[in-house]
This record gives sequence, C-alpha cells and structure tokens, in this order.
Amino acid sequence: MAASRRRSPIGAHVFVGAGLAKQALPYAESIGAEALQVFVSNPRGWATSAGDAAADTAFASSCRERSMPVYVHAPYLVNFGSPTELTRERSAAAVAHSLRRGALVGAAGVVVHAGSAVDAAHRDRALGLMRERLLPVLDALGDDDPDVLVEPTAGGGQPLAAVVDDLEPLFEALSWHPRLGVCLDTCHAFAAGHDVSTPAGMRRTLDAVVRAVGADRLRLVHANDSKDPCGSGRDRHAAVGSGLISLDAFGALLRHPAVRSVPVLIETAPDDVPHAEQLASLRARRP
Repeated sequence: MAASRRRSPIGAHVFVGAGLAKQALPYAESIGAEALQVFVSNPRGWATSAGDAAADTAFASSCRERSMPVYVHAPYLVNFGSPTELTRERSAAAVAHSLRRGALVGAAGVVVHAGSAVDAAHRDRALGLMRERLLPVLDALGDDDPDVLVEPTAGGGQPLAAVVDDLEPLFEALSWHPRLGVCLDTCHAFAAGHDVSTPAGMRRTLDAVVRAVGADRLRLVHANDSKDPCGSGRDRHAAVGSGLISLDAFGALLRHPAVRSVPVLIETAPDDVPHAEQLASLRARRP
C-alpha cells in the first residue's frame, strides 16, 4: 500500500493503555498528528491481545474520516533470523497477530525490526531462515491487509539489516515480494554508520536507499534524533532537535523526493520534548 502522492503526513507513536479510541486518537489530535503508530500487543513480550473487534473497526473508521494513516509496530522480540526455532515460531505468530489487528484498525503497514543472526557463525544461513518464516506470511496477505515494513536496526550484534547495503540481499531473500517495504529510522541509520546529521548526509543516505530497493519501497520514516555519535551501534533515540542530527538535516529528509509523500513519525517519549513541539518543528521544515 504505497502512500499517495502528497505532502508527508507528520505524526507520532502514541500509547494505547486506555484503548485506541479513548486514548490514541484523542491524544493524536491534541498534538496535531497527521499520522500515528501504535502497538497492538506487549512490545517487549510474546503475549498477544485479541482486542475488541468493534472498537478496532470504529477506530479505523474514525482515522479514515480524518485521512490519518495508521501503522502498527510489531513486538521488539521478533527475530526471523534467530538460530532458535522457538524464537522464529513466536516471531511468525507475533507478526501474524500484528497484521490481523492491523487490518482491523486500518493500518497501512506493520513495522518489523530486521532482526539479527545472533552470532557471526550463524550469519550465512540467517536470511534463509527468515525466508522460511516470513515469506509465507507475506504470501498470505490479502488486499486489505497491511504491508510488512522492515526496519533496519542500529547495527549492534549481527544485524540482518542495519546499513543500506544490507537491504538488497534481504529483499532478494524474500523474492522482492510486492508487499514488502522499508521503514527507515534516522537514529538507527546514524547509529549504524550513515552520517545523516547534515542535509548532504541525509540526502546521500536516502539516495542510497532508492538505489538499493527503489523509491516505492520506502513507505514509512521514523524521524528520531540520536543521543549517541554516528557509528555507535547504540539505539538511543532523542527528541527532534535535541540530539546530534541537525534540524536542517530533518528538513532535507522532508524535502527528498522519496519522502515527499511518505508518513514521518516521531517515537520519543513526550516528557523529553513535548510531541506537539516536535511535530511543529518538523512541519515548519516540510515543503
């Protein structure tokens, strides 16, 4: 489900402790979000929630009325490249659950971390293991289901995808499936070694993504600043404007042709810098 050709909707990951309709949507509107991302299960565990189908569909309808794109983030534990079979089984179940709930809430995509081979000796076969578990999930998607958006990680350990050069072999392993896209996190890219702290560096990185997988595969951006230096391998988000990535670089992100219609979301906690303030800063730099 590629984004329509318009200005990038700018929004945030929002919490849903009190429910999608009672908490997520009112909060999104209060901060001026034009798009939002949610969890539909415990982000740090394997337990899933059936949710309330009527509430999910009502939420989806409300978001459609507001032309507000919705995304679901799968649990952080998902790792299709793990050498442990149980982890791969649980990963497939967790992503399938996120896709089912995602379809009910009207999500355009489900974000899945690229995962890790865990150890260097396992690296050569990890992409094959990912293919065995994730390709059937992709093949089973219906027309109204969300896409799967692989998010490159910050580079620690033995990542299956961290730097842009990792994307092409990952997509090749998954047969360049049409329902597979990329969610680019600016903090992750910076931590993995792409210097996106300047406008020129941001443009170079986005150009590299386009060369690797094509502009149509970039379907979501997480606009997070970084607390740690380029190449640190550390995934520590900072609020936009408070880390090591310049505001001018975020402006270059929003002006890049591959991003001009792609939703851009922040993911930091609102007590760092208020979400409304961060979104206003990004909107001021949107073409």
